[in-house]
Amino acid sequence: METHAQRIRTAPFAGYSLAFSPFFEGRLAVASAQHYGLVGNGRAFLLGPQQPGQLGVQKFWDTQDGLYDLAWSELHENQFATGSGDGSVKLWDTEINEFPIRAWHEHSREVFSVDWNNIKKDTFATSSWDGSIKLWSPEAPQSLLTIPAHTHCVYAAIFSPHNPTVLASCSGDGTLKIWDTRTPIAPSQNGPAPPALTVPTSTTEVLSLDWNKYQPFTIATGSVDRTIQVWDVRKASSAPSPDAGLALGAPRIQTCLGHEFAVRRVAWSPHSPSVLASASYDMTARVWDTAAPPGQPSLRHIHDLHTEFVVGCSWSLFEEGVLATCSWDHEVHLCRPLG
Repeated sequence: METHAQRIRTAPFAGYSLAFSPFFEGRLAVASAQHYGLVGNGRAFLLGPQQPGQLGVQKFWDTQDGLYDLAWSELHENQFATGSGDGSVKLWDTEINEFPIRAWHEHSREVFSVDWNNIKKDTFATSSWDGSIKLWSPEAPQSLLTIPAHTHCVYAAIFSPHNPTVLASCSGDGTLKIWDTRTPIAPSQNGPAPPALTVPTSTTEVLSLDWNKYQPFTIATGSVDRTIQVWDVRKASSAPSPDAGLALGAPRIQTCLGHEFAVRRVAWSPHSPSVLASASYDMTARVWDTAAPPGQPSLRHIHDLHTEFVVGCSWSLFEEGVLATCSWDHEVHLCRPLG
């Protein structure tokens, strides 16, 4: 049980996602929504240093609908993009008050994930409950590419940190898919476009994924079934079903058990190839060591100070071991779960 964390209030807005800046130490953006995202406005918060060792709200921007995710630009130090419940995508500049500097509205349903390409830095991706993934450039008036990806909500679409044209997505259809954005995508009259690879990962909805920052073929997923799965996608062709388990040649290389409800977010550490954070509807964030020796527990830490669903977690890029979490309890927490 944890006894201490720095807390920043976001009331009356419930946090949905947060991300540390890739340019400034101690700068954090938070996507949030009124009334738990079911109805009402959204707000993007900018958190930053207010006194030594303490972060606080420096600025915020309001939107007409809830904000579900955001990503910092890899190209411009003061810009970040948000995804909204009304299907819109907006680009913000922290030096400009009140209004976004760009806005697009092509998705027909909620935009649930935003991810910036950290290699091809002029490109970012969004995914939506409309089943599609879209690629964007901050300077383009419309999307660069639309992928009809899944038959259900696409909860996340994340670029590989090792290959600028490879993208992974997860969905309510229980699958993890890998896409090569160089492959032409013909309009399909009969459902989703064919991906480079499909991994059946769960009999329930898959809510989150993240690429390992050190191991190019390793992906973690979090699902409604309360599990965190670690996959080696090089072996995926040998797995006919989610029940392939840990058998020789199967793509699933590890399962982390412990959450009591759905796993809403997973995030690999930028400083360690084996440290993984997760956020869950069981009101906890947890940290795992996927390289724990046989017979030793992989669970390293439970952050249990939130009093509502924990839906976002993000590691600091500058301060090793610093984890931020956000929750429907209207709080952002910062802690050092590994000491």
